[in-house]
Amino acid sequence: MSGRLAGRAGQASAGLAGLGGPVSGRTLTGEAGAAGSVDPVLLEIIAGSLASIEREVETAIGRTARSPMIRDAHDFRAGIHDRLLRKLTGRSYSALVHPVVRDFPIETMRPGDVFFHNDVYLSEGGIGHLPDLCVTVPVFHDGAAGLEAPRGPGREAGPRASDGPGLDAGPGAPDGPRVVAFVQAFGHHDDIGGSVPGSMPSHATSVFEEGLMVPPIRLWDAGTPNRAVLTIMTRNSRMPSSLAADLDAECAACLMGARRLAELFDRYGRHAVEACFDAIVAGTTRTFRREILAKIPAGSWTWEDYAEHDGVDEPRLHRQRITLTKTGEDEPGGPKLIMDFAGTGPQAKGPINHCANYADGNFLAKWLAPILRNLADTPERMAELDVNEGVVDLIEMRFPPPGTLLTPVFPAPTNARTFVILRLLGVLAGVLAKAVDGRMPADQETIRYTGVYGTDARGEPYLMREVLGGGSGGRYYADGEDTIHVVPDSRNLPAEFSEARFPFLVERLGLAVDSGGPGQFRGGLGYDKQIRMLADGYFMSIADRSILSCWGVNGGRAGRSFSVTIDPGGPAEREVEALADAEFVPAGTLIRIRTTGGGGWGDPLDRDIELVVRDVAWGKVSRENAAADYGVVITGDPGLPAGEPGASPRSAAAAAGAGAGAGAAVGLAADIPATLRLRERMRAARPGRRPFFDRGPGYARLAGMASAEVDWL
Repeated sequence: MSGRLAGRAGQASAGLAGLGGPVSGRTLTGEAGAAGSVDPVLLEIIAGSLASIEREVETAIGRTARSPMIRDAHDFRAGIHDRLLRKLTGRSYSALVHPVVRDFPIETMRPGDVFFHNDVYLSEGGIGHLPDLCVTVPVFHDGAAGLEAPRGPGREAGPRASDGPGLDAGPGAPDGPRVVAFVQAFGHHDDIGGSVPGSMPSHATSVFEEGLMVPPIRLWDAGTPNRAVLTIMTRNSRMPSSLAADLDAECAACLMGARRLAELFDRYGRHAVEACFDAIVAGTTRTFRREILAKIPAGSWTWEDYAEHDGVDEPRLHRQRITLTKTGEDEPGGPKLIMDFAGTGPQAKGPINHCANYADGNFLAKWLAPILRNLADTPERMAELDVNEGVVDLIEMRFPPPGTLLTPVFPAPTNARTFVILRLLGVLAGVLAKAVDGRMPADQETIRYTGVYGTDARGEPYLMREVLGGGSGGRYYADGEDTIHVVPDSRNLPAEFSEARFPFLVERLGLAVDSGGPGQFRGGLGYDKQIRMLADGYFMSIADRSILSCWGVNGGRAGRSFSVTIDPGGPAEREVEALADAEFVPAGTLIRIRTTGGGGWGDPLDRDIELVVRDVAWGKVSRENAAADYGVVITGDPGLPAGEPGASPRSAAAAAGAGAGAGAAVGLAADIPATLRLRERMRAARPGRRPFFDRGPGYARLAGMASAEVDWL
């Protein structure tokens, strides 16, 4: 790399290395956010206003953007941060303000400024791949007298080099409006250049193949857009109009959010609002320590999982490992979690690397923390727990040396880094399951990019990409959910919209039968989507879990893996690799996409018989798999209502005196004696000892063994 870029990258990794930790521990008011020092009514108003502003920003982007990925699939997020760079809102993850403040100190910012970046290696870990474009707008408040740096033991007023550049507008800053917060949005855009349409080349060996890299820049200067920069960016995109429109939408929405937030400061005053910011962050720390960390015993546990391919080498196990340590209650500062990633595999040649080791892992800590919410007392309470900067003080991240999947060295490619960061969610869930006797959900894989591109009848290029979800893992109290996505509020593309804009027909969009992992609580189902091309085109896919399955836990079985079939049942039928850039598909050909099912939880032979009958009646489980996986023998004709000739006379629930279930309503039931005999035979045929995790048949193909050492308790 050039000396200049090497210097910038060094600044990113060293100059702000402390921002992820010390920044979150500092406060705006010097009062540590004590709940008793804040008016509780005002606290609720401020917290609710922040959530409302974040939602308004996202709504504005969704209504005014042009690309299907942003406008229709909603693959974007907004976030609100204070002037200490702490994330205040917790509905979803967001990028970081750290790289902007690193390159543009706060005291140099002016009202109307809009900052932009997408450079992975200069983003402090907040941007994972180049199509994720990030817009940041500072919020200004006039009359902010006394906005000097908060004082503490042994600390003088004003910024110091150890604080990182530009964190506080100290007493030397000019009079007038000063930065009090930031509004930020980042999303996945259609195309930012690179070697393939969509800017996600599956076989890339360098970040230079993946598109245009933009370090933090001032895109708008005091309200004036930099037209030269916008021209360069759109010139490098295959979809210049949609890129320009999306950027306009994001800039306008963030500027609107900044005005809304400034109104809060004008209405209630800087000190009162910032005291609420401190209380919001501190409240999250207290809540997670009291309600979540208290459920984890002191000790250490290790688990690992794998990406299966990197697009360059032959499929193999790319390891991600976490050793989780819960410190004791008597530790200084209280209990915390230590996540040690030692043992993670080496940097991949292909684009599955993720830059996690910047800003002390600040982004990764907030990305992983939602998994902890599964330890809440109830699902309802879990949904109430926000993840903001308050979780950072509870998690210590320990990274391996440079040169691993989580510590790649520039210019390693990163466009498919979703394989790694999604897998880490599962690794954390798995290691926690070992710590808490399995009271965590089984695995899920809920992001993959599929799409088609080519030239339409008018001779114009088109690009359709979709982020199809998958089934979530079964839980100790309920089945997994069907076709969910890790990005809140995201969705599949409507068939009507797709058919009106692109040259194909959507012939089916439904649930993939039998895709959910068998268990006492079944894994959720993935998609079964089938499209027929009306013109010659090319299919693309950036997906994992086509060999390895979403694992089951505590006796639950793995879900079904991802697959793409061209011309299913036809003379040209073929399977497509999960990493594909340009699979030619002639006009008239059908493409079938089946996404992953979630893993199962608990022994499938313990599943309630009537629930299996219901699943067969609903088309979620086939009659054959009801017997093979659950030991349930189904009788009757699903096309006949109960009571008709040929229909089963009663369901399992009716046999138990519990009334007819869904299966009985369509003429299905379980043969109870045959079911009990079959389940007894299946239990007797099992080995005496089984691993705690079931990885499915693909693991043996790549590892040469049925289970890993860490899979056993």
